[in-house]
Amino acid sequence: MSNWPSKYIHTNGVQLHYYQTGGDLPTLILTHGITDNGLCWARLANYLMAYYDVIMIDARGHGYSDAPSSGYSKFDHAQDLAGLIEGLALDQPDIIGHSMGASNVASLAANFPHLAGKIILEDPPWFAETDITNQQRKERRDNWQQSMMDTQAKSVEEIMDNGRQQNPTWAEIEIEAWAISKKQFQLEAFGFIDHPFDWPDDVKRINSPSLLLTSDTELGGIVSTEIAERVKATNNNFQVDHIALAGHSIRREQFDKYVASVNSFFALPI
Repeated sequence: MSNWPSKYIHTNGVQLHYYQTGGDLPTLILTHGITDNGLCWARLANYLMAYYDVIMIDARGHGYSDAPSSGYSKFDHAQDLAGLIEGLALDQPDIIGHSMGASNVASLAANFPHLAGKIILEDPPWFAETDITNQQRKERRDNWQQSMMDTQAKSVEEIMDNGRQQNPTWAEIEIEAWAISKKQFQLEAFGFIDHPFDWPDDVKRINSPSLLLTSDTELGGIVSTEIAERVKATNNNFQVDHIALAGHSIRREQFDKYVASVNSFFALPI
């Protein structure tokens, strides 16, 4: 998959694993979605490593990181990120998060505002408060957990074949890391779903320049037009960029448009 150094750091009571591209460059942290791992960012990291020393973290319960029996709220994950930033003595790194990772980055920026630089949030799980009940949340976890157990019973090659069939627009570089991440995933990490996604409070308290990336809800995107407008109205530190013809995995489905948005927001010298 890559020759990037594989490293560990002990923070917030857990051993976290991460990959780092290196170089005397500003730091960028990439935080993945639930059931993925750090190398699920490999395609984007291959591009951005010309501009950044890129850190791809395995969240707790994912990849090679520890999987404690509890502690999977967005704030727990945010504390992990804070510990990483402080432990590596990073100076307000820019951060991109996808899905669960985006929720965790928002929590970091809200609760540890001195640690985050610019942030990009790729389709975080920001539902309207009335969109999902506690019972629906439990049913979603139970169904997803059973599906994951079925997936983990398969070989990596079988999971890759299923991934190609389910996601025909994904580049081949995306498939292997995605498949391996499913075998590595620890079911305890589904604890993230048990916690309410009380995102409006985070949005109010974010001071970092922020970009919310949204996609087509009819293709699987989570953040609706109404939610995106609400975010902008709540906090003028936010920009919103809607990337059409993409679902929840925006960067995997519309990579060129995604990169263009990242370039513009970070003002990269392309």
